Amino acid sequence: MSLKDTDVSQAIEITTFRLASGLTINEFITANSDIDPWLRKQPGFVSRHICERDDGFVVDMLVWEAAEAGHRAANGVTTEMAASPVHASIDQSTVEWTIATVRHSFNCDGSTW
Repeated sequence: MSLKDTDVSQAIEITTFRLASGLTINEFITANSDIDPWLRKQPGFVSRHICERDDGFVVDMLVWEAAEAGHRAANGVTTEMAASPVHASIDQSTVEWTIATVRHSFNCDGSTW
Protein backbone atom coordinates (compact mmCIF):
# COMPACT_ATOMS: atom_id res chain seq x y z
CA MET A 1 0.00 0.00 0.00
CA SER A 2 1.55 3.31 -1.01
CA LEU A 3 0.63 6.79 0.10
CA LYS A 4 -0.18 7.84 -3.44
CA ASP A 5 -2.58 4.91 -3.85
CA THR A 6 -4.57 5.71 -0.72
CA ASP A 7 -4.18 9.52 -0.64
CA VAL A 8 -3.59 9.27 3.12
CA SER A 9 -0.88 11.30 4.82
CA GLN A 10 1.68 9.61 6.99
CA ALA A 11 1.60 10.13 10.75
CA ILE A 12 4.42 10.76 13.19
CA GLU A 13 4.27 9.25 16.67
CA ILE A 14 6.56 10.85 19.23
CA THR A 15 7.07 9.59 22.76
CA THR A 16 9.44 11.32 25.16
CA PHE A 17 10.51 10.00 28.56
CA ARG A 18 13.36 9.48 30.97
CA LEU A 19 14.89 6.07 31.43
CA ALA A 20 14.44 4.18 34.68
CA SER A 21 17.09 5.04 37.23
CA GLY A 22 20.54 3.75 36.34
CA LEU A 23 19.75 2.59 32.80
CA THR A 24 21.64 3.73 29.72
CA ILE A 25 20.29 4.37 26.24
CA ASN A 26 22.05 1.22 25.01
CA GLU A 27 20.31 -0.85 27.70
CA PHE A 28 16.99 0.68 26.63
CA ILE A 29 17.66 -0.24 23.01
CA THR A 30 18.49 -3.80 24.10
CA ALA A 31 15.23 -3.92 26.10
CA ASN A 32 13.43 -3.30 22.80
CA SER A 33 14.65 -6.61 21.33
CA ASP A 34 11.10 -7.98 21.32
CA ILE A 35 9.36 -4.70 20.43
CA ASP A 36 11.31 -3.95 17.23
CA PRO A 37 10.38 -7.20 15.42
CA TRP A 38 6.79 -6.81 16.64
CA LEU A 39 6.64 -3.27 15.22
CA ARG A 40 7.96 -4.46 11.85
CA LYS A 41 4.93 -6.76 11.58
CA GLN A 42 2.37 -4.06 12.35
CA PRO A 43 0.22 -2.87 9.45
CA GLY A 44 1.24 0.64 8.41
CA PHE A 45 4.62 0.69 10.16
CA VAL A 46 7.23 2.69 8.21
CA SER A 47 10.20 3.38 10.52
CA ARG A 48 11.44 3.96 14.06
CA HIS A 49 14.10 6.37 15.35
CA ILE A 50 15.36 6.46 18.95
CA CYS A 51 17.33 9.50 20.11
CA GLU A 52 18.67 10.79 23.40
CA ARG A 53 18.51 14.54 24.03
CA ASP A 54 21.17 16.49 25.92
CA ASP A 55 18.76 16.78 28.90
CA GLY A 56 18.63 12.98 29.21
CA PHE A 57 15.15 12.53 27.76
CA VAL A 58 14.69 9.81 25.17
CA VAL A 59 12.76 10.61 21.99
CA ASP A 60 11.17 7.57 20.37
CA MET A 61 9.77 8.54 16.96
CA LEU A 62 7.78 6.21 14.76
CA VAL A 63 6.48 6.90 11.27
CA TRP A 64 3.18 5.30 10.23
CA GLU A 65 1.29 5.21 6.95
CA ALA A 66 -1.66 6.73 8.84
CA ALA A 67 -2.50 7.82 12.39
CA GLU A 68 -4.94 4.94 12.83
CA ALA A 69 -2.11 2.43 12.39
CA GLY A 70 -0.11 4.17 15.11
CA HIS A 71 -3.06 4.16 17.49
CA ARG A 72 -3.64 0.44 16.93
CA ALA A 73 0.02 -0.35 17.56
CA ALA A 74 0.17 1.85 20.68
CA ASN A 75 -2.71 -0.18 22.09
CA GLY A 76 -0.88 -3.40 21.20
CA VAL A 77 2.31 -2.31 22.95
CA THR A 78 0.39 -1.89 26.22
CA THR A 79 -1.68 -5.08 25.86
CA GLU A 80 -0.16 -7.66 23.51
CA MET A 81 3.41 -6.65 24.49
CA ALA A 82 2.67 -5.86 28.16
CA ALA A 83 5.28 -8.39 29.37
CA SER A 84 8.11 -6.75 27.40
CA PRO A 85 11.13 -5.68 29.47
CA VAL A 86 11.01 -2.32 27.73
CA HIS A 87 8.23 -1.10 30.05
CA ALA A 88 10.42 -1.49 33.15
CA SER A 89 13.21 0.47 31.46
CA ILE A 90 11.09 3.64 31.26
CA ASP A 91 10.30 6.09 34.06
CA GLN A 92 6.55 5.92 33.38
CA SER A 93 5.87 9.17 35.28
CA THR A 94 7.78 11.12 32.61
CA VAL A 95 6.10 9.69 29.50
CA GLU A 96 4.52 12.07 26.97
CA TRP A 97 2.95 10.51 23.86
CA THR A 98 1.44 12.06 20.79
CA ILE A 99 0.61 11.14 17.22
CA ALA A 100 -0.18 13.58 14.42
CA THR A 101 -0.89 13.41 10.72
CA VAL A 102 1.83 14.87 8.51
CA ARG A 103 0.60 18.00 6.71
CA HIS A 104 3.76 18.80 4.75
CA SER A 105 6.91 16.85 3.91
CA PHE A 106 9.64 16.72 1.30
CA ASN A 107 12.72 14.62 0.61
CA CYS A 108 16.36 15.68 0.49
CA ASP A 109 16.07 16.03 -3.29
CA GLY A 110 13.15 18.44 -2.84
CA SER A 111 10.49 16.01 -4.04
CA THR A 112 7.23 15.69 -2.13
CA TRP A 113 4.89 12.77 -1.57
